[in-house]
Amino acid sequence: MTPFSFRHPSITARTAAAVDDLSGGRLRLGLGAGWNRREHEMFGLELLDVKGRMQRFAEGLEVVSKLLKSDKPFTFSGKFYQLNEAILLPRPKQPGGPPLVIGGNGRRRTLQLAAKYANEWNGTSQTPARFRDRTQRLDEYVAAEGRIPVEIRRTAMVGVAFGRNPRELQAKMGLYGRSRDQLLADGKLVGDGNQIAEQLNALAEAGCQRVMLQWLDQDDMDGLEALAKVVLPQFKPTTDKHR
Repeated sequence: MTPFSFRHPSITARTAAAVDDLSGGRLRLGLGAGWNRREHEMFGLELLDVKGRMQRFAEGLEVVSKLLKSDKPFTFSGKFYQLNEAILLPRPKQPGGPPLVIGGNGRRRTLQLAAKYANEWNGTSQTPARFRDRTQRLDEYVAAEGRIPVEIRRTAMVGVAFGRNPRELQAKMGLYGRSRDQLLADGKLVGDGNQIAEQLNALAEAGCQRVMLQWLDQDDMDGLEALAKVVLPQFKPTTDKHR
């Protein structure tokens, strides 16, 4: 997921088209407005306030979408970006370029932009109740754009604290610095393998079609493998209408 604060949308589109071509059409281009203030301050990048950030995000999405999809030059004049008779050459091998994934949890502006431009919407740290609320709201915006809900895949990026025993689980929760109840309320997955499988299935029932797990302890490959062995046999693919 790359925010437009990191690079100009024309560079993002050109790079994405090249990577998609090289990978044989396997890229999914994740785009966001940006949020990590420390990261931006560290590298001298301007994050902007929320209003400015979302305006830049909207302009960037329009530019990327037009560059990838249009085989004719176009001119764009916005507050943040200006293009004059711009066209992406060579054209992406995949018609329209790679699918666009729009990330974010905003119930209004983010979902409106996803309804207009996205092939996939990705929510972060969503409880099943919040995910259901967002995907239902997305349906309303999709209809307003003249699209149908099945055109946009619904996915989530969720942190996980997994332990094979209480001591191990406590250590994993310690990486977040919050209690079990706080983590669950924040949309994280917490518990042993059976509990996490149950929480994943609740997300699937809420309409989530794929979950990307954030595994903070990157050196603990044994724990990740243990989680997979317990969870995968119990996971029930969604039969939601958006599948």
